[in-house]
Amino acid sequence: MTTTDTAGTALADTLTRAFAGHFGHDADGVWQAPGRVNLIGEHTDYNDGIVLPFAINRSTTVAVSARADRTVRLASAFVAADPVEFDLDTFAPDQAAGWSAYPAGVAWELERAGITVPGFDLYVTSDVPVGAGLSSSAALECAVALALSDLTGAGLGRAELADIGRRAENNVVGAPTGIMDQSASMLGTRDCAVYLDCRDLSSHPVPLGLAESGLLCLVIDTKVSHAHATGGYAERRASCVRGARVLGVGALRDLDAADLPRAARILDDVTFRRVRHIVTENERVARTAELLTTHGPLAIGDLLDASHRSMRDDFEISCPELNLAVDTARANGAIGARMTGGGFGGSAIALVPVDDADQVRSAVLAGFAVRGLQVPDVFAVLPAEGARRL
Repeated sequence: MTTTDTAGTALADTLTRAFAGHFGHDADGVWQAPGRVNLIGEHTDYNDGIVLPFAINRSTTVAVSARADRTVRLASAFVAADPVEFDLDTFAPDQAAGWSAYPAGVAWELERAGITVPGFDLYVTSDVPVGAGLSSSAALECAVALALSDLTGAGLGRAELADIGRRAENNVVGAPTGIMDQSASMLGTRDCAVYLDCRDLSSHPVPLGLAESGLLCLVIDTKVSHAHATGGYAERRASCVRGARVLGVGALRDLDAADLPRAARILDDVTFRRVRHIVTENERVARTAELLTTHGPLAIGDLLDASHRSMRDDFEISCPELNLAVDTARANGAIGARMTGGGFGGSAIALVPVDDADQVRSAVLAGFAVRGLQVPDVFAVLPAEGARRL
């Protein structure tokens, strides 16, 4: 048994005991789904573009049991209140609130897909930081979707389950996100990124080879929280729709660099810069996947840096803390760094030679301290397997 398997067994045992303590009976099983780091390809997913995320070794885990009625009871290790309870026959999306909206939304969308979901009891724990841009929401959605698919015998494929999670987030939670986060959580492969075409949902693994190249991926969680159901994210998506409409294409995926001079002439400055980010980011994703395959991760640093500049200047979704994290990491040995996730807070990632990791971590902590900012959380992540039953 591997170290990962041993840890999974221990976690499952702990969670089943907590489940029994809350609900007074045993769980039917335990399921787990990882968060994700997006290596490159930000905001391209809902523009029918391409992305290159990878599942990480931080996960959300749920213990679940089916019930004989249509009642759903939800409890968690991080909220001490009594379980959230509702009836599937009377539930409506406007009743959902807080973290419970994610599992409730998954059940709702499975029913809308024609799958009869029984009532269920669910207990959840997670070590994916909330609001850090590492897709804690998608991890929860995917763990619940896989659990309910197994318990109902629906036998849905992983791409279908990812789409159930995405629809739950869009239609119940109210966050206008694309399919990338859920796809990374469902389709992740150890030591690989997921090359995902968000137009046709085709995907394939791309070997990362970080360890072989003497690199690790550091996450710098700035502790500046973000919320995708509000403001800036939705505005950026609306800008993309507006740009595609004016330029006469179905989605910004249909443009390339040769279209940018015309776009500059006919779009207002803000919309043009939003469009330019998407067009150039798609090109960076394709080039990154190519270089990983032919030259390895040491060759992609400049592309990560260019991606961050584009998000900072054209898409305007960075913030001072993210810029500080990226600039400090680069100045102290990182071969490339960028913010990751939807923006307006959350985390940056840095590809760092193993021997320089302590220096980067220390410099980031010192840089935040001297400016009186919140202490960031700096930790390494590994490319991990996607959702599974423990």
